[in-house]
Amino acid sequence: MKLKKNAKDLVAAAETEVETLSVADAIARHARDDGGTVFVDLRDIRELWRDGKVSGAFHAPRGMLEFWVDPESEYHRDVFSSGKALVFYCRGGQRSALAAKAVQDMGLSGVAHIGGGFTAWTDAGGPTEEVKPKPRR
Repeated sequence: MKLKKNAKDLVAAAETEVETLSVADAIARHARDDGGTVFVDLRDIRELWRDGKVSGAFHAPRGMLEFWVDPESEYHRDVFSSGKALVFYCRGGQRSALAAKAVQDMGLSGVAHIGGGFTAWTDAGGPTEEVKPKPRR
């Protein structure tokens, strides 16, 4: 089967339309933040349990993002209507590029993503925190 566009094409197109922060710029922004920026982890919860997350990041599973952003959705999360800048990341920077473009297309401004994702963040020594599974009831 031949696709009109493959995933690589979609990511490349998204990166022409969204702001991509270098990992150094993202770490510096995280270090100097005054509460005006939210780092948003798009990875699956099992990735967070295994690898941790950027310190203080908000977890928004990629599959729910558009619903959590939409203020008319029953799934809306206030963080996305807070007016704060949003910095998305995933493991390698591909899902986050697509996510940043999607929410930008929905009308959010002040959106960026981390080039190289969480892998680049940890390789550069960015601050992280452990995420433990919630106890089962």
